[in-house]
Amino acid sequence: MIFELRIYHCAQGRLPALHKRFEEVTLGLWKKHGIEAVGFWTTLVGPSNQTLTFMLQWKSLADRERIWSSFSGDPEWLSERARHDAEAPIVAKVENQLLEPTAYSPIR
Repeated sequence: MIFELRIYHCAQGRLPALHKRFEEVTLGLWKKHGIEAVGFWTTLVGPSNQTLTFMLQWKSLADRERIWSSFSGDPEWLSERARHDAEAPIVAKVENQLLEPTAYSPIR
């Protein structure tokens, strides 16, 4: 199992728009493509309260590449992302890491 940690740094004041896009569009499309979320978090204490941090799980790097590519190129996703960004861009910066659990990790 591979885990992907993603941090979306929103443009100032655009975190509510990101939440709305996830709730109305992204999660449904992820389900359609087989993307499995482990969890989502906002920052309570830290360098910025304009971030959304989330973790995805994948069976393998090959599955991640195949599924993420399919989602990224989905015409519905491209259209909805453009629609939600029309007022102003939502995400200013994305950080992501692909993580592999250690042998002693409780989550494997």
